[in-house]
Amino acid sequence: MKYNLPELPYSLDALEPKMSRETLEFHYGKHLQTYIDNLNKLVAGTPYEEMSLEDIVLKADGAVFNNAAQTWNHTFFFETLAPAPVKMPEKLASRLADAFGSVEAFREEFAKAAVGLFGSGWAWLAEDRDGKLVIVQKQNAGNPMTDGMKPLFVTDVWEHAYYIDYRNRRAAFVDACLELADWEKVAARL
Repeated sequence: MKYNLPELPYSLDALEPKMSRETLEFHYGKHLQTYIDNLNKLVAGTPYEEMSLEDIVLKADGAVFNNAAQTWNHTFFFETLAPAPVKMPEKLASRLADAFGSVEAFREEFAKAAVGLFGSGWAWLAEDRDGKLVIVQKQNAGNPMTDGMKPLFVTDVWEHAYYIDYRNRRAAFVDACLELADWEKVAARL
């Protein structure tokens, strides 16, 4: 199976001004494409070649894992963004309130986790094995699926995700991602 750059559900300039066309040209068009190209080279002629991306993330390690997980994580990230504000469905708002006290408390805790992650990685909202909503920090290519959790929402906190638009203001980027979230898609993953 050859892995390909997924088509964005919006145009490259649709997320402006929160996320610029230039950022998407580099983050989506170059960084994600490089992970996909590397993955295709690494899995050629191996048992991974015919696996789904999710199966590779769950079974691989080393460079194969890193490139597969970065491909999966980035695809998930870009697919969860929306050009126009999407109201949070009551089902999701209720679950967040149950888990974190309120939607606003979730947003604050999520932002704190994303901003506070040392180095590069990902901040995730996930559903654990017991169905509880949790916020998970994962460094590098980490993904909560490897811990038996179901990813619901993610923010990429690698510098390449935000440095063009926000320079060193990771917190402002995280806030923008929360504003760009397609909460309908997040709720559908519950």
